[in-house]
Amino acid sequence: MWARGPPEPRRRRWLRALRRRLPVLGWLPRYSPGWLQLDLIAGVTVGLTVVPQALAYAEVAGLPPQYGLYSSFVGCFVYCFLGTAKDVTLGPTAIMSLLVSSYAFHDPVYAVLLTFLSGCIQLAMGLLHLGFLLDFISCPVIKGFTSAASITISFNQVKNILGLHGIPRQFFLQVYETLRRIGETRPGDAILGLVCLAALAGLREMKSRLPPASHTEPLATRASYLIVWTCATASQNDYRIDPNQELLAIGFANVLGSFFSSYPITGSFGRTAVNAQTGVCTPAGGLVTGALVLLSLAYLTSLFYYIPKAALAAVIISAVVPMFDAGIFRTLWRVKRLDLVPLCVTFLFCFWEVQYGIVAGVLVSGILLLYSIARPPLKVLGQGTLLVQPGSSLHFPAIEHLRDVICSRALSAAPSPCSIILDCHHISSIDYTVVVGLAELLQELRKHGISLAFCSLQDQVLRALLAADLEGFRHFPSWEEAERCGGAEPGGSGAAPFDSTSTSESSLLHKGLIQ
Repeated sequence: MWARGPPEPRRRRWLRALRRRLPVLGWLPRYSPGWLQLDLIAGVTVGLTVVPQALAYAEVAGLPPQYGLYSSFVGCFVYCFLGTAKDVTLGPTAIMSLLVSSYAFHDPVYAVLLTFLSGCIQLAMGLLHLGFLLDFISCPVIKGFTSAASITISFNQVKNILGLHGIPRQFFLQVYETLRRIGETRPGDAILGLVCLAALAGLREMKSRLPPASHTEPLATRASYLIVWTCATASQNDYRIDPNQELLAIGFANVLGSFFSSYPITGSFGRTAVNAQTGVCTPAGGLVTGALVLLSLAYLTSLFYYIPKAALAAVIISAVVPMFDAGIFRTLWRVKRLDLVPLCVTFLFCFWEVQYGIVAGVLVSGILLLYSIARPPLKVLGQGTLLVQPGSSLHFPAIEHLRDVICSRALSAAPSPCSIILDCHHISSIDYTVVVGLAELLQELRKHGISLAFCSLQDQVLRALLAADLEGFRHFPSWEEAERCGGAEPGGSGAAPFDSTSTSESSLLHKGLIQ
């Protein structure tokens, strides 16, 4: 038995729990005056970015422009106190706006209700520590979703650039109606939209052609500065991401934002990148961003009516076009072609409905994941003595496959092998169904005069097999020793294997695994 230390004082436990739920208590006492200028610059920069984006994304959601600003300030204030990342900014995004447009029906009331409900779900997930569920959304699904959303959002704005009205929301009908009515294009809107698109594309191209800031220092020196600065910043700010705390922060921001007529918000990739590149030091930069949005709501709301939809459409298209990743198809073809299946399924289904694309992609990814568990890689070597090496852990969907492979190879071989060695080096865990399947496999092979020995068992697996008290169970420390000692058929003579009740349990006791 391990000796327990003195109990932790209750006050310290409460303080630690409070600091975990309010990350601001971790960085605020250490706030340096030197960080203030960087946080102000970052907050102003992101604020100047979020105002035009919020107006444009409200158009994507099918809501009046001011609702984009309603959705942009609450998250800034909430995340400052509850967020665990210094760079992340909460607010409306293109993809979230597209999802809202599918359910809001161009009525702000439904959008606000959706904000409250989604916030409650996110709060529940954070409190129940369900952040790990997000790990089941694979990268191909995300890439397929964002690429399809880029096309959907961009084409959804073509009607505003052309000045067309009455275009349906469904993507395929939208394409058909836009092409059919292209002759009704309003020249003024088209010229304004195309000029804005050209200007934004020119600015983006100009930025990509700018030379690097400096070539005077060697690469190794600059890399050393970067490593030192990153380590210092991480240690000073205790920069660690907690997925469950992030869910709590986003959920609370949505619940609170619903009382300010916000539609659902989340973390923005683009504005987060701007925040990081401008050198933000703490989440306090979000306070400046939120203040700028509030000033815009106070003094600029009356001007929103005069913003041309063609100009907003150009801003939206310019923002979402980089989300389309054409290179991911070629990359997956070279890396693992099977990953193209969830990518293509998600990509194609998103043109029907975005939410259906995500669900279909997750289902396909889950099926592929379960198939890999049910059909683990098996390597079978040898003639007189078969060596079977599973390439991963064994779970209940895989035991029948393992039994079929072993029995088919053992019984179809001529002459039949006298023994089979199951190398369990890669097996870190098994379940009860696997134990039952192995017991049945032992009995079936014994009927045909074939012995089955186990080798390289990890402690957890060995403990489970010992507890099951399998008839004829033998195990060895390595496959070489199993091959040397396990040549005798069941009941015959041969060198003694590991003693299932003495040697193995003593090793487990020595490692402290059996109390």
